[in-house]
Amino acid sequence: MLDHYQIQLTRMLESEQYGEAKRLLRFLLQCKGEDARHYEEWGSLLTWLEMAFPEDGDGGDPAETANSDEAEEERVLREQMLNPPGQDEAYIKQVLYIMEHHPMLDQQVLALERAAYIKDPEVDTAIVHWLTTTTDLHPILQFKALQCLRKREATGMLLLNRMGELVEMDIESTPLSIDDFPQPIGRILERVEQVTESEDPTLPHFARELWKESLQFLYGTSAYTWMLREEDDTVDCCAAALHLTLLLTVYGTANDDDIREVYGITESLRFRYEQACRALRQVAVLQRSDEDNPQP
Repeated sequence: MLDHYQIQLTRMLESEQYGEAKRLLRFLLQCKGEDARHYEEWGSLLTWLEMAFPEDGDGGDPAETANSDEAEEERVLREQMLNPPGQDEAYIKQVLYIMEHHPMLDQQVLALERAAYIKDPEVDTAIVHWLTTTTDLHPILQFKALQCLRKREATGMLLLNRMGELVEMDIESTPLSIDDFPQPIGRILERVEQVTESEDPTLPHFARELWKESLQFLYGTSAYTWMLREEDDTVDCCAAALHLTLLLTVYGTANDDDIREVYGITESLRFRYEQACRALRQVAVLQRSDEDNPQP
């Protein structure tokens, strides 16, 4: 696939499609697991293109287009890169092999993204078998596999071991984006964004990313089910826990008393608040374990 991307990039540069080339380079820089020299080359080329051709890919009022047209174009480009025209048996076997056996999590996730576009119906069977029989599958891989199956319009219930719990998962209910989660999940994030934007304008962005990643771990577990309650008290407890985790992640320190005061966490809510903190702390521990023991 790297050769395919390099050929596409060369063609874009030769035909002076600098905007498309910049978007492809941004996509490539997000795909981890390649040799470090490739990232250096892509980063240097992207910097040069942005300096030499700042107008390409940035037309119109930047305030209006940066978050809409460019995002849509990048989405289309990403889909084109993940869905090459040649999908013979060798390609399908390669994608499934990487999904099942590659030592790097990022490459397995990328393989699942590619698998979503493969038209062979046997891919569904392969993903379900891998998902239900692999006992030590990473929680993020489980979630990404469920998303892949939903994109492929698969249906049914799967019994999975999620974060030490045996849970039944409905493929059709799997959220495809953070905005696809049930309303209480969105309310928790909105509550944190409202509180943090006055502290530091960058915190809402980090809160969204932290929440999105945490949900990939917790989805389907008892902690996640508890978070779906509509009560304001539950939203406040979970939002306070997310805010605490956010500050610890970004700054390395946080004042628990101040956070509980801001979100109205009284003594009667203290237990539920600590429940939410434990769930997010469990995710943080797993994330640190991944960082401390990187896959080869």
